Order: sequence, then structure tokens, then C-alpha cells
Amino acid sequence: MNEEQSSRMKALVDRLDEAARVYYTENREIMSNRAYDELYDELAALEKETGVVMAKSPTAHPGYEVSGSLPKVTHVSPMLSLDKTKEISVLQSFLGTQTGLLSWKMDGLTVVLTYENGVLTRAVTRGNGLVGELVTANARQFVNIPAVIPFRGTLILRGEAVISYADFRRLNEETGDADAKYKNPRNLCAGSVRQLDSRVTAQRNVRLIPFALVSAAERDGDGTEHPVDFGNSRENQFRWLTAQGFEVVPYRRVTAQTLPDAVHAFAEEIRTFPLPSDGLVLLMDDIAYGDSLGTTAKFPRNAMAFKWRDETAETVLTEVEWSPSRTGLLNPVAVFQPVELEGTTVSRASLHNVSFVRGMELGIGDRITVYKANMIIPQIAENLTRSGNLALPEHCPVCGAETRVLTTNEEEAVQVLTCPNPDCPAKQIGRFELFVSRGGMNIDGISTATAERLVDAGFVREPADFYHLDRYREQITGMEGFGEKSYENMIASIERSRRVQAGSLLCALGIPGVGSATARILAEAFGGDIGAIRAASAEELSAVDGIGPVMAEEIHGWFADPKNAGMLDRLLPELTIEKTQKRDSLPLAGKTFVITGALTKFENRDAMKAWIEERGGKVAGSVSKKTSALITNDTSTGSAKNRKAAELGIPVLSEEAFLAQWGQ
Repeated sequence: MNEEQSSRMKALVDRLDEAARVYYTENREIMSNRAYDELYDELAALEKETGVVMAKSPTAHPGYEVSGSLPKVTHVSPMLSLDKTKEISVLQSFLGTQTGLLSWKMDGLTVVLTYENGVLTRAVTRGNGLVGELVTANARQFVNIPAVIPFRGTLILRGEAVISYADFRRLNEETGDADAKYKNPRNLCAGSVRQLDSRVTAQRNVRLIPFALVSAAERDGDGTEHPVDFGNSRENQFRWLTAQGFEVVPYRRVTAQTLPDAVHAFAEEIRTFPLPSDGLVLLMDDIAYGDSLGTTAKFPRNAMAFKWRDETAETVLTEVEWSPSRTGLLNPVAVFQPVELEGTTVSRASLHNVSFVRGMELGIGDRITVYKANMIIPQIAENLTRSGNLALPEHCPVCGAETRVLTTNEEEAVQVLTCPNPDCPAKQIGRFELFVSRGGMNIDGISTATAERLVDAGFVREPADFYHLDRYREQITGMEGFGEKSYENMIASIERSRRVQAGSLLCALGIPGVGSATARILAEAFGGDIGAIRAASAEELSAVDGIGPVMAEEIHGWFADPKNAGMLDRLLPELTIEKTQKRDSLPLAGKTFVITGALTKFENRDAMKAWIEERGGKVAGSVSKKTSALITNDTSTGSAKNRKAAELGIPVLSEEAFLAQWGQ
């Protein structure tokens, strides 16, 4: 090994080790999956060429040290990573004459569940593959796993905890603070599972998708274990887990000949697949044969991961837009000459932050390559020109205030561009968007463009002003594209919003960290009395089930701010706050529903979900023994959800039948 190789290998090990540490223990990313894979492959090639593997190399150990204050638990058997390829031919060669199961490679947080005598007794995160963190209380809040199963022996299984794209978008929308928004579902899920407060997990709709049965055994009277006979088939294990009430990872049975078609089918499905996936996994169906292959120091030999070969396109960076948020963060967005990727035209991609922009050495006119991460999210892969001539804007594009570069994480030195002006209209517009949103005051007819025009005209400076827009009827109806009908509809919606639930109002105010779920918890705890919430101390707030001490301080501080207090004093006389019922007294309390297919009585599924939640019910994404009813207007279809409901004896109701039974 020469000096150049040694230096490069040390640099790669340090960079990859740090990226993995941040990814696994802090739920953040300092590089894309694509960038990590490229550096990993480069390191592996150098190790093969030189015959040297450094102690800290990610190729030499299965994971990274756990951190935090959750209890640590040693796994019954080590959790190794999978070897990977981007070539279908390599998968075919790996499978040979065997039959395999091709499934999604879910992109979340791996968790090991243990059931004893039919009851969930332990849940542990992957951690470093040898030692994980105990998260049993949090796992009991997963929306799709059974708390009790028919099997009365000892069952150990592995699965991936994930949050759907729909729930990821919803939770981010409910997060008023732009700086607190999660970058992707994986980070949100990891943060939700590794909570010290399981009440937070309960608000996140985390689901677990089992992908491996580790062991299942019954004990007779003298304590002798008798493993369940699965007929030497991994597929039989999946079927058995399904019968126990688990939602196993979707898979296809394949041979080397049918594998290419199966991969292409998954590639088509990923565009509409509701859960995050970063590839596929090919697993030997023959248990004995797979086990006989053994393991390497890092990889089991009975399975292999397939990573999508990203379709890339070369284009030219034409502009960087700096989009302001209501917290003052200016988010950079790359605008480039349109290119076709994965069947769609793309022309924009997030640049994340100042550190990313500078690391890429971007400049207008640079030739760049772009791709879709996991075939979905546009990203810049590489800057071929690296001119580095992009100047950061010195003034906010909205208010003209002088911008500032701040370091948000001292250890990683992640830099962001901000507008420090507290009265920047962009911040006000963002707050007003939240105020009128469906989760807030639910005022129709006020889009971002309309909010901007109302602010620019001086008609709206604070929330109470929405309730006096009738003073400006002539001016508003005279605005381009805003006639009498639009005005009347907007005013009617504003008037309807005067009668409001306390939870909706609290969500609309934009209190840091208070989304719709937390707002509802607060409202229920104080009986809908906004005055009592305002007067509550941080200690009293933190005593509320679901409100931690940090959040309690944020809420108390927000109400104590004289500016916020004045705004609220002017707003409350405009509103009638309805009495808030305790959730357990609501008509749908304790009921869980699954919605599928097109709707006719409700505008969309989100509207029906909101209706159910307002009445104390829950909406899940899949049918399980906990489901009270499956709601679908196509009750006779042979869909997977309908079949599952039939197997479990779950009622299948049309919208009309559902409302007739539960709508009173």
C-alpha cells in the first residue's frame, strides 16, 4: 500500500464513519445515500486492492455505537448488514438454481420484537448490530402490530419501523417551525422510535413491517423448546406471521429466470408505493440451504440487497432561488434546464443549506448531473464544472434586510442563510398560511398568493384582521382575478371559522412544536379553556400526558411573550371557542378505521380522517385485528384490504353505511 492509497483510505474511513454515526445516532444526514454508497464502494475497492482493512472501516463492522439515555440491550444474534449490488445479473448469479423471495428494502429503523406467551414483551433497535436500545413502550404505540398474538410460545422477529410518505408530509405540515421539519421519513421515524416519551411515538403513526422471523418455539412442561416447523421455507414463515396478525413486507417468489421481470415490476410500483424504500432484498426461500452458506464478518450469505441504479441526466444550472420560510430560514433551490428522469420532467431540486451549496462549489452555468433519490426525489449528484461562483444573496428577497449566515450545529458546522428581520412579510405570510390552514382555522379561499396580496395591501397585519376584511370589500373585489363570488366565498368561510375548537385554534397560532395532535392534547387537558392554558406554568403544562418538559417551556414562553399575548387579546373577542370533550367520551373513542378507494361523501381521505379524529377515532393504513371497520365504496372488490378484512371478520362498510352507523 502506497502513501496515496493509505491517505485516501483513512480519509474515506473517517468520512464514512462520521456520516454513519450521525445517521444512526442523531437521525440526521450529512450526505446523500448515493454519495455514501459511492464512497463506500471506493473504500471497498481500495481494501481489495491493498489487502488492508482499517479497524474503523464500515466494511469491518456491522453498525455504529448507540447513544442517548435509552437502556442498552444485547441482541440474541448479531444483526449484520446485507451485501449489495446494482446489477440484476449479480442477483441472478447469487440465486443460482434456488428459489428466492424478492421484497422491498424498507427505509426506516430496524427493530427486533419479542413475544412471550402471545404478548409483546420487548422491542430493541438495531443499534450497532450487537447492542441496541430498548424501546418496548414506544413499540406498543406502533399502529399496525398486534399487542397479543395467537402463538403462545417465544417469537422473535425483525422488522423495519417506517412512517408513510403521507404521514411524513402531514407531520411536517403540522410542524410550524421550518427548522424543526424532518428531511425525510427515515429521519422522522428514527426520531419517533427512539423517543424517551412514548406519547410522542403514539402521535406519529409509526408502523412495523416484519422482514425476518428469527425464531419461534414452544416449551413443553419440562421446559424443552420445540421450534415451529415451517417446512424449510421462508415464505411459510411470512405466511405464518401474517396469520399472527403482522403486516409482513410485500414480496414476490422468484427464480433466476423470473427475477428480472420481478425487479422491473417493483420499479414500476415504487412510484406509488406509500412507504419509503431504498431498494430490494433477495432472500433464499430454502432455510437450511441459506443457513448453510454461513456469513462473512459483515454480511449473511443467504440474502443480498439490490440498490436502484439511479438514472442520471446532465443539465445546466440556470438559477438558485432562495425561498424564505416563516422562521427566517432562506432555503436554496436549484433551477436547471429541464431533463427527463424516471418518466417525468424535472427542473428543480433542493440544495438543502449553505454548507451543501459551498461543498458542491456551485455556480450559475455549471454543468451538473441530477437523479431521483430512490427514483422519487430529485437531487444533484455531481457538479462537473465546480466554478464556485455562486454568491449568497446579501439581502432577503422579500424584505431586503441584510442576510446572515448562521451555524446550526457547531459539531458539524452546518451553515444556513437567514433573514433576521422579525417583521419580514415572508414570516407573516407563512404564519397566516398556518392560521387559515385546514388543521388551523380552516378558512377556504386564502391561498399563499391571496395572503401575499392581503398583506401587501395592508389589510392583514395580524390574525384578528381576517375578521375585518369586510371593511375592504371594494378594494378586494377590485383585485385582478378576485371578483364578488370569490370575495363572498372567502368571507363566508371566515365567518364559519369564528366558531372553533380550542385544539384548532392552538394549532393555528403557530406555537413552536405544537401541531394538531399536541394542540388536541392540550385542549382536552384544559377542557378547551384557552385562558387556563395561557395561565399555566411550565410545570403544569409538562404534567399533561403527551407534553414533555422542553415543549412545556416552549409553550409557556410563547404565551408569556407580550407580543403574542397582545395578538391573542385582539383575536379572542372575534371567536367562539367550543367546549372540548375528553377524547374517551367522544363517540368514536377506541375505534380504529381503515379507508381505501375513492370517496363521494367526503372531499378526500384527509377530510374523512379529520372527521373521524374529531370524534375521537383513529385512522390506520392497514387492516389488523384492531380495525373496527374497513371503509370502502367498493365493498365487493377482491383487494388485499378487503380480503384481509374478510379473513379477520372485520366489517366492510361503504361511506353511506359507515355514516349511518357511526355518524350520529
